[in-house]
Amino acid sequence: MTEIGGFHDHVARVDLSEGSVSYEGIDEEDARKYIGARGLGVKYVFDQGTDVDPLGPDNLLAFMNGPLTGTQVTMSGRIAVCTKSPLTNTVTDSHHGGWSGARLKWAGFDGLLFEGTADEPVYAYVEDGEVELRDASHLWGKGVHETRDEIEEEIDGAYGQTLSIMTTGPAGENQVRYACIMNEDDRASGRGGTGAVMGSKNLKAIVIKSSTRMPKPADPETFQKGHRQAMQLIQESDVTGPNEGGLSVYGTNVLMNISEELDALPARNSRFTSTRSEREAEPDEPNVDSERVSGENVRENILVDEPTCHSCPVACKKEVEVAVMHKGEEMNVRMESYEYESAWALGPNSMTDDRDKIAVMIDRCNDMAMDTIETGNVMSMAMEATEAGLVDKGIDWGDADRMIELIEEIAHRENELADALGEGTKRAAEAFGDGDIAMTVKHQAIPAYDPRGMKGMAIGYATSNRGACHLRGYTPAAEILGIPEEVDPIEWEGKGELCALFQDLHAISDSFDICKFNAFAEGIEEYVLQYNGMTGLDVTEDDLMEAGERIWNLERYYNNLVGFDGADDDLPARFVEGEKAIPGQGASEGELAELDEMKDEYYDVRGWVDGVVPDEKLDELGIDIGPGTGVSAGGETAAGD
Repeated sequence: MTEIGGFHDHVARVDLSEGSVSYEGIDEEDARKYIGARGLGVKYVFDQGTDVDPLGPDNLLAFMNGPLTGTQVTMSGRIAVCTKSPLTNTVTDSHHGGWSGARLKWAGFDGLLFEGTADEPVYAYVEDGEVELRDASHLWGKGVHETRDEIEEEIDGAYGQTLSIMTTGPAGENQVRYACIMNEDDRASGRGGTGAVMGSKNLKAIVIKSSTRMPKPADPETFQKGHRQAMQLIQESDVTGPNEGGLSVYGTNVLMNISEELDALPARNSRFTSTRSEREAEPDEPNVDSERVSGENVRENILVDEPTCHSCPVACKKEVEVAVMHKGEEMNVRMESYEYESAWALGPNSMTDDRDKIAVMIDRCNDMAMDTIETGNVMSMAMEATEAGLVDKGIDWGDADRMIELIEEIAHRENELADALGEGTKRAAEAFGDGDIAMTVKHQAIPAYDPRGMKGMAIGYATSNRGACHLRGYTPAAEILGIPEEVDPIEWEGKGELCALFQDLHAISDSFDICKFNAFAEGIEEYVLQYNGMTGLDVTEDDLMEAGERIWNLERYYNNLVGFDGADDDLPARFVEGEKAIPGQGASEGELAELDEMKDEYYDVRGWVDGVVPDEKLDELGIDIGPGTGVSAGGETAAGD
């Protein structure tokens, strides 16, 4: 039990196999060590055991908020979903914004833990500190949008005002390995296959009804001091402030033109480092221009609204409306946010720059509940496989109409190609006969930063605990935006240390749970003041950074127990030295990722041995591993595990 401020000390444990709900408090030592949200969620998943089938009843699916969720803290509407990933087989945490995290806190909960498998489809209804399982048979097979509409009709609550709905769609029900969980239509816990875990449990949705009951800080004076400092920094920042050219104006897609200019925007399944270099190298081939799908282009032509999440002054979401002709019929789509990662994966990397059809693709992915990053990568991989003659009845480069169709086919696993692609980019590429055409790390596909043009992303992708990811340690903050200081994107030295710093810092913000955009303006001082003010604790900056390091090492240790070590901290062959390498072009001309050198630097900073957390590091950080769970420095699980 804990009396730390910011917590209700109330978690629901739902046994879907038994159809039962029990309630428990939070261990205070765990709350102090792991903060909340991501940190506590991963601890719950760790305690459940590493030797579980991700799609089996014993895997835990944890929905966790943090001590700052649902408070006055800017951008504090996020929630963490933690589980063992069916895509990567690692521990994973996947977050989404909107309002469901805040509403779960306002409904009286710190978290919801789901285990087992329901006999028939159910959804969980959450209100006033209670959880009730309700029949969802009538919702099974329906898309996210229709599911939301039908639940709203059933419940006396106004969606988006007193009601939040987190649901998976057909992709989750059919256990597509990169299915996601959608909140409020277009906010996704997108990566790692959390929706597939939800579908495997016959859990269709989580419905939260609450009024606004914002938690009160334990130390109001300290909290308000930190909050005022944070708000001032956010408003003054060139990135988060209300100025021309930042997130408030163009959303995340402000990065499209910037990454293109740096020649760090992967194109044609990462054969090229920008659409410009692709056009110059292959002028006679069909080619694309990333500017056509940039934030600037979107704002000028199809923007209709700029909604926001709980307690967010940035309003990075850019709602769009399009009408396109598809197979002779007009399709009209209004979609909440045209995001950078989605636009890149389904656009330039798949060799299409049809801005409006990409909006339709994003909407289709959201309705089916599929990760747009993985979907775009699996498409571009299939296009390369088709071009190479590895696939019959595949898909051609830039065939936007076929991409729209294929999204729903994958979600329903309708045919042989769709079924293969539903297994994820790496598994599908291996089934086609060439695993090297999959741009993945630990089976998860890369996002929209080329590691030949941004070396921080090379070590970040390789060492991410949930597979290739930019959000575990966002080094582009320094490489593009100069935060906390400007660094050369194509210089490798120092990137191991920089990456580890960002990884620990983001482990903290993910455990609060607040948006990473805070880190573009705030620093550790503001984090400490707001955390101490809300909780009543008296941690130092060093204490908080150590908590971030502890969370990161617990995740790595989980993966060590599963069988991962330094050999898995790798990159696709075309990014590194070797026969299959493809050097960067343009501003990154001739560049490849010096991965071995960066790994040596990174492991030295981490205190690891070949990617394995040694016992002395676990002891140093106070990670209690329990009996029979040791891992040798060589990466082998000790006897008894």
